[in-house]
Amino acid sequence: MGLAEDIGDKLAIDVLKVVERLGDEDLIIEIAKLLGTSSTPTEEAFRSSIRIRQADARARAYLRDYLRKALNKDKMPE
Repeated sequence: MGLAEDIGDKLAIDVLKVVERLGDEDLIIEIAKLLGTSSTPTEEAFRSSIRIRQADARARAYLRDYLRKALNKDKMPE
């Protein structure tokens, strides 16, 4: 990865942690705007990393729920 991608990804990780803790998704938009005023490549890398990490989190949550439901089906009495 290049410098912009590295910085954008590290920042995305930190921002997503804060969003998870405080529940304020607008922070993502504000950080992206701030980055865009000085470094478009870093803003784009940040936004891409956010999308990728959010998609991964949704997919993993779905997989956990799917597995939990599948395992609970085995435990249900007939």
